[in-house]
Amino acid sequence: MGRAYQNRKESIAKTSDAKAKVYSRYGREVYVAAKAGTPEPETNAALASVIERARREQVPAHVIEKAIEKAKGGGGEDYATARYEGYGPGGAMVIVECLTDNPTRTFNEVRNAFNKGKGKIGNTGSVAHLFDHSAIFSFTGDDEDTVLEALLGADVDVTEVEVEDGMVTVFTPNTEYGKAKQALKESFAGIEFEVDEIQFVPQATAKLEGDDAAQFQKMLDLIEYCDDVQQVYHSAEL
Repeated sequence: MGRAYQNRKESIAKTSDAKAKVYSRYGREVYVAAKAGTPEPETNAALASVIERARREQVPAHVIEKAIEKAKGGGGEDYATARYEGYGPGGAMVIVECLTDNPTRTFNEVRNAFNKGKGKIGNTGSVAHLFDHSAIFSFTGDDEDTVLEALLGADVDVTEVEVEDGMVTVFTPNTEYGKAKQALKESFAGIEFEVDEIQFVPQATAKLEGDDAAQFQKMLDLIEYCDDVQQVYHSAEL
């Protein structure tokens, strides 16, 4: 079995409320990327990457365009990144990434979600050292050796290459994201990424069953309901 990264296709929401959450998350991320660099994806690699991911998750074009136009205006909110770590039911580890304009409010909301879900928020660094901060690329293919050769030829530091069910998944350190993506695009014409993002990948997973599994899922739902939460990573095997 391969490394336990989280495929974000599951976050393509089926209810209107959940869709609104996904759209809001990507709208905020597009806004931050556009404001931090230029509002043109052709000259802003971070913005281009966010837009690609948003489109894969079926975020409407008007949501993306509105966020870019807001960034062009020069005003608006000033968001900062915030990361929280802790444990859930069954001892599974959790990392929560946020974009916030009010860190105190965000911390209180995330902490309350942990507490209500029978988990416990921890100190900075309490679990992050047990995750690998990885760039992940997944695409159709079955030739591990050719992919590895292309990456090593571009001097990419490769952590692992997996082939399973007609899909190739590449793991590299998060700092190699840009170099790895460029090498893959240059080596494989027309490549389309099923996964193209940076994640925290657990070094070991915790298998949860019964009440622990149900309670952990409840805690995840409470955390993800918080407005400022962008991504949640965990070590639970549900």
